Amino acid sequence: MDHAVARRNMVDSQIRPSGIEDMKLIAAMGTVAREAFLPRSDQGLAYMGGEIEVGPGRVLSAPLTLARLIQAAGIKPSDVVLHVGAGGGYGSALLAQLASTVVALDSDSGLVETANRVLADLGALNVAVLQGDMASGYPRQAPYDVIVIEGLVAEVPESLLSQLAEGGRLSALVALETGRMGRGTVFTMHKGTIGRRERFDAAATPLPGFEAKAGFIFA
Repeated sequence: MDHAVARRNMVDSQIRPSGIEDMKLIAAMGTVAREAFLPRSDQGLAYMGGEIEVGPGRVLSAPLTLARLIQAAGIKPSDVVLHVGAGGGYGSALLAQLASTVVALDSDSGLVETANRVLADLGALNVAVLQGDMASGYPRQAPYDVIVIEGLVAEVPESLLSQLAEGGRLSALVALETGRMGRGTVFTMHKGTIGRRERFDAAATPLPGFEAKAGFIFA
């Protein structure tokens, strides 16, 4: 299988016609080898358009859903980004091409190991992939210009919102009432107050650790 051709077809048939207009993001999706983040047995599925399981309850996000989340955040080349739910690292690799620095966080040690190995192989030197509690974020490096949560969340924790810099944006897929449907939402920090704007609807697999609980911001 010619993965370069499949990658180009994905961009031309799935990404460009679906409202993705950020040219740097389109370029990143056309160059980052999505198949590299999958076991060899699953690499033929890399550009089919859907989610792909990479561990128990964990998936490589659908390309279009991930692209919408990233585009909604409006990432600038000078931004420092926290990527929550990094999984195997594909989203981190895309973010690394858009921002100055990416701090990637996941609770699964196996996925963190895979992400670090593949990102190193691809030469993504501005990404650090760390293991930790995803809902807690990584306050040691805060504040962040952008936080991207990859995966469906019931609610967005205050612990993450508090790590936004002034003018910072948090992009997340916040679950609707039932099923796996969510609404792509951007939370913005302005003078200590969080605003929000809903951007799109999509289906996704829930991200562990983000179930509804006290102290979260409800959708």
